Amino acid sequence: MYRANGASVISLAIGNTSYRGNGTNELNDPCGVYYDRSTNLLYVADAANHRIMRYTPGSSVGTLIAGGNGQGIANTQLHTPHSAFYEASTNSIIIANSGAHNVVRWVIGASSWTLIGGSLTGINGSSSMLLNYPYSAIPDSFGNVYVSDRENHRIQLFPLNELNATTIAGITRNSSSAADRLNRPYWVTIDSQVNLYVADSFNNRVQKFSKL
Repeated sequence: MYRANGASVISLAIGNTSYRGNGTNELNDPCGVYYDRSTNLLYVADAANHRIMRYTPGSSVGTLIAGGNGQGIANTQLHTPHSAFYEASTNSIIIANSGAHNVVRWVIGASSWTLIGGSLTGINGSSSMLLNYPYSAIPDSFGNVYVSDRENHRIQLFPLNELNATTIAGITRNSSSAADRLNRPYWVTIDSQVNLYVADSFNNRVQKFSKL
């Protein structure tokens, strides 16, 4: 749904309000969207269809750009992706591939992904190299990737080309409402100063963690 600037009417942009589907003009539990201002393209994490779709302005018919090969953990498949971020410098989509407990990079036009962080075999965990249902992932200008590691109650930072992450917010497997804790963080984003903002869902708040 969208509403043009100054308009009072909300319009349906993509999908259908009465049913779900897997056609190029249909969605099934879309969980994340990313709008690229430089190209005016919209990327949608179509979670229950296990795919990433791309849409051009004014069109409700999309293009499949990642996944679409059924639910799975193979590098040609996605498993319940919840966020999709287009990184222009690599012409790729960074995907929080939640059901496979990993974050992956899918270059536009490629037939498979490469691993950014988490498991290659679909297992979850709480070590510095594993994730447990990552819900969103976003890169900074240096190629480092920030991940909301939902069921581990933490935010993980994967440096460029490294599979070993550092916890930069929250405490692993320790949920709380204390100022330094998180409880199932769903979304993470950063500003131009690389300050961190976290949708701390089960604490009903948004937390800001300032860059030191």
